[in-house]
Amino acid sequence: MDGDDFNEPITDTARSILDGHIMLDRKLAHKNHYPAIDVLQSISRCMSQIAQRDHKGCAGKLKNVLATYSEAEDLINIGAYKSGSNPGIDYAIRKINEVNGFLMQDVEEKFSFEESVDLMKQIFADGVE
Repeated sequence: MDGDDFNEPITDTARSILDGHIMLDRKLAHKNHYPAIDVLQSISRCMSQIAQRDHKGCAGKLKNVLATYSEAEDLINIGAYKSGSNPGIDYAIRKINEVNGFLMQDVEEKFSFEESVDLMKQIFADGVE
């Protein structure tokens, strides 16, 4: 797709019939976050049918951390968020660096599928949400 219009007819139609799509984000690339995949905008329609329960659970927690942090990011950055006022935001703040570290990969790094799932499980091994 050319440009940044994700709702132009061809792209919109392709997204509606594919089993999933990966959305790249320039803002992530500008932060030197590679691959610059926007996890919240990307989707797999078949993950629920092929992934194990613990994998799906960790993936859901990862998305929740990203979404919660994204919603509160402006408040956090300007110092307006007071720790302890929202347990979900507190959890997202504690986990965001680990989550972003997991999502970033150098060109030289290689991980198997199993290693990737295990790394994600380690992030959320504390059982706290």
